Amino acid sequence: MASHSESIIREPLITGKNITYAQITNDVLFPVENKPNKAWWIGFIAASMGATLWLFAMSWTFWYGVGEWGLNKTVGWAWDITSFVWWVGIGHAGTLISAVLLLFRQNWRNSINRSAEAMTIFAVICAATYIFGHMGRTWLAYWTLPLPNQYGSLWVNWNSALMMDVFAISTYFSVSLVFWYTGLLPDISAIRDRATGLRQKIYSVLSFGWTGSVKTWQRFETVSLILAGISTPLVLSVHTIVSFDFATSLEPGWHTTIFPPYFVAGAIFSGFAMVQTLLLVVRKVLGLENYITMFHIESMNKIILVTGSIVGVAYITEFFIAWYSGSEYEQYTFLNRFIGPYWWAACMMYGCNVLMTQLMWFKSIRTSIPIAWGLSIVVNIGMWFERFVIIVVSLHRDYLPSSWAMFYPTWVDVSIFIGSIGLFFTMFLLFLRVLPSVAIAEVKLLLKSSSEQAKKKLIEEGHLDPDQVAYYKESLTKFDSVELADYDKV
Repeated sequence: MASHSESIIREPLITGKNITYAQITNDVLFPVENKPNKAWWIGFIAASMGATLWLFAMSWTFWYGVGEWGLNKTVGWAWDITSFVWWVGIGHAGTLISAVLLLFRQNWRNSINRSAEAMTIFAVICAATYIFGHMGRTWLAYWTLPLPNQYGSLWVNWNSALMMDVFAISTYFSVSLVFWYTGLLPDISAIRDRATGLRQKIYSVLSFGWTGSVKTWQRFETVSLILAGISTPLVLSVHTIVSFDFATSLEPGWHTTIFPPYFVAGAIFSGFAMVQTLLLVVRKVLGLENYITMFHIESMNKIILVTGSIVGVAYITEFFIAWYSGSEYEQYTFLNRFIGPYWWAACMMYGCNVLMTQLMWFKSIRTSIPIAWGLSIVVNIGMWFERFVIIVVSLHRDYLPSSWAMFYPTWVDVSIFIGSIGLFFTMFLLFLRVLPSVAIAEVKLLLKSSSEQAKKKLIEEGHLDPDQVAYYKESLTKFDSVELADYDKV
């Protein structure tokens, strides 16, 4: 590994001068081993208040029932399923970054996969809370399990969309949790070796006896590849199954075969947007600019651009198929999105997901941290409205005009959604305090080949093509963690 060197024209994945293996460990573990700063406390207090609101609203729902939500006979699914699908979509990026990019040997994943995997776990937990809340009689949740007859004649209703979600989410959560924790073992052992007292005992248990021997690393890499192979189909299957909640019905606007790939693309779209939202803040607050570079940010923006464009094509395809089908019910469903009372929701969906995303064709936009951060939030807003339009707008006017009804969310609906965001950020901020947000062991693999200092050393040796060196220097202008004045001295 030490003898490997990559092309000089490849942008560096680690920036900074005189970076050592020890410094990587110190930089990444600094938030874990030291007291939290003021920014962390502000974020944690705000997130905890949101989590408290979620706990109150969910308790209110369990006590009084789902009648406290704004549901009616026409709109039986609303904010609950909208937010459920939104959270599942956000959880997609972690598995994609970890598994798919690992199988394709994309080294730029090494700095962002740990936070993305944690985001997946927490987003799926938030999604699962909506499944339990939507059950109404949550104390009977065990009915969704294929229990033996000793517990009574409990036959699982496989025709229910709820059952599809339970098995899809539980499988996805289990595999993602194992994949995430397996990757954490080398870094937990590093914390263990540096800790003392009770912290050392806790991290010693969590490290599962990791020794760092050659045999241990061989097994670690083998298990990682196996889990990546298992996880990759889940990226496609989980949101495909979620799309079946709608596509297997006869409801106009839902009964379409484009939903599975459309939902998967939308999930990756919103998932990468949330990763971008989190990491742009994390790299600044925790001082990780040398490890989460502009190359990582631009690469994620490119994926957001591609998947956003796929979603845009899906929108156009939906309208074309509605016209081509000749079904007046299908045609009215899509016409109602623009001329109906929820026209503003459709405008938010198309504007945020399609029009705003196309700004990322410009390099200056993709490499601007403030604009990229703002667009990532816009994308997540647009994806929530997409699910709202698909669910609520399609339901509120069905076949019979006499049964048409408007949906108005109650304070419980709004509180649960806002509270779930607070719950998500509470878990993520606690993760930043107790576990490394960057995969230390994987980033160290890049130091000798893909770091700025390794490439600068090649330039200093003077054996490279001058045009390639000039191209490399020009690409560094977008990096906010590179001192370009140092290259004038070379």
